[in-house]
Amino acid sequence: MAEFAIAVTPSPGGMAVDFEERVNFPRLREYRLARVRAALDASPAGALLCFDTNNIRYTTSTQIGEWARDKMTRYSLLAREGDPMVWDFGSAAAHHRLYAPWLKPENCRAGLNGLRGAIPPDNDLFKRTASEIAMLLREQGVADMPLGVDIVEPPMMFALQEEGLTVIDGQQIMLDAREIKSPDEIMLLTTACAMVDGAYQLISEVLKPGIRENEIVALVNQKLYELGSDDVEAINAVSGERCSPHPHNFSDRILRPGDQAFFDIIQSFNGYRTCYYRTLNVGRATSSQHDAYTKAREWIDAAITMIKPGVSTADVAAGFPACTEFGFENEFEAFGLQFGHGLGLGLHERPIISRVNSLDHPMEIKENMVFALETYCPASDGVSAARIEEEVVVTADGCDVITLFPAEELFVANQY
Repeated sequence: MAEFAIAVTPSPGGMAVDFEERVNFPRLREYRLARVRAALDASPAGALLCFDTNNIRYTTSTQIGEWARDKMTRYSLLAREGDPMVWDFGSAAAHHRLYAPWLKPENCRAGLNGLRGAIPPDNDLFKRTASEIAMLLREQGVADMPLGVDIVEPPMMFALQEEGLTVIDGQQIMLDAREIKSPDEIMLLTTACAMVDGAYQLISEVLKPGIRENEIVALVNQKLYELGSDDVEAINAVSGERCSPHPHNFSDRILRPGDQAFFDIIQSFNGYRTCYYRTLNVGRATSSQHDAYTKAREWIDAAITMIKPGVSTADVAAGFPACTEFGFENEFEAFGLQFGHGLGLGLHERPIISRVNSLDHPMEIKENMVFALETYCPASDGVSAARIEEEVVVTADGCDVITLFPAEELFVANQY
């Protein structure tokens, strides 16, 4: 393995204290809102209407739980010269008026659009929302400018258009805002990685014949929530003959001696997410399994070596192996296996680095981007495979690796 800088960003813990400078949440809120305002001013839009929970949190610093992520019932509005507004689920609006003093009380409102069709559109809730939004845009003098919307249900889109509003893609504006991380965001991302470091230590201790993939998933969920996770989004636990091709899920398979197993832990701390693969073997490993791991390590080391400000994502993607080199007929089938993706409040932010999109549509890598790099190599035995992922913070002259559980060589757990 090549020598890389390890994390220099502190991960001191989740609790604010008086004796150390840790995450400064007022500073974090100010930074995020300023980034959104700057991205909005640089766009043709007069305002941003957001239904994506990551964008709502980034703009308003409000969150009511992961259960709300797919309900499409919360939304926020930010006009060019206006203050952030949020429409929340029932009593959450009253809660935010009490406990979110960075928002004006009158800008914490209750809203309801139909819970993804459970209340049919003919109840006119979408119409009511669109009418209120249009009125607010007129009051703030931006109703004649396009309205950026990130994700939207068709009835909501139709209702906004019936109000005479021109809707454009607001997700690109929000991703522009979110691509460069502040020191506070980087500290939160690093702390999230530290939690997963601990989860992998637990996995290394319990990875023995007779344990099931789903049992490991259960133990890791418990560990992460004990450490302070606010959302364990997914844990891939893939072992034995399930390793090739990668199924991207877990099962009730019982692990056996000599199995190769890889795991991906996707969770968040104060909203900031990890995507963190490691491969471990159960008790022993074959030369075929070692060879696959060595190749995956070479590929990821080559990618990490390239990362610095000004480098093109096309250059990084070109260094990944072509799909045919590891058993796939086209790059779409191999997508996500030799890969890079930004991390923040979302699992997939900018930049996205792959042979599918980056070669023809390159992006510039910038200082203080945070993203994950991942590689995958099937073994010659036809069933095993190695999967490695490292998260990096782009520095002025390279990058720091913030995923620290040992991965220089294939980790054989409980060796015998």
